[in-house]
Amino acid sequence: MIDFSALRFNQASIVALLLVAFFSGWAWLVAFVGAVMLVGTIWPNAALFKWLYLEFVRPLGLLKPDPRQDKAQPHLFAQGLGGLVLAGAVLSFVTGFELIGWLLTALVIVLAAVNLLAGFCVGCFVYYQLARRGLKLDLPLWGKA
Repeated sequence: MIDFSALRFNQASIVALLLVAFFSGWAWLVAFVGAVMLVGTIWPNAALFKWLYLEFVRPLGLLKPDPRQDKAQPHLFAQGLGGLVLAGAVLSFVTGFELIGWLLTALVIVLAAVNLLAGFCVGCFVYYQLARRGLKLDLPLWGKA
């Protein structure tokens, strides 16, 4: 079972923070969000936005749990893909290609917003398409997520 409220909180956090970064020009915030996404992908139990949801948002009654039958792996893959795109954005900032960095950041904002608002996870789609072709890209800790 996957708590879709936790997924939506994760997506909303990503979109909100990256929009702040985009409009303020804070590349460091892009790096922070990317690091949070990559750490949460590699070690799902260390996911910051999930922790905030479980420790504060849900107990305060701000969001109610929305458990659904689903697998964590496609969502973790999607998050990792987004984190890698943001890593590319940070590399672009560091090497002086700011426009490319902001375009990559905008791509993650749009895809996370599509997932949040329309319920379509592009990264999950890619995961399933790769699996259909025999590529299993799960990390060892994903089985415990």
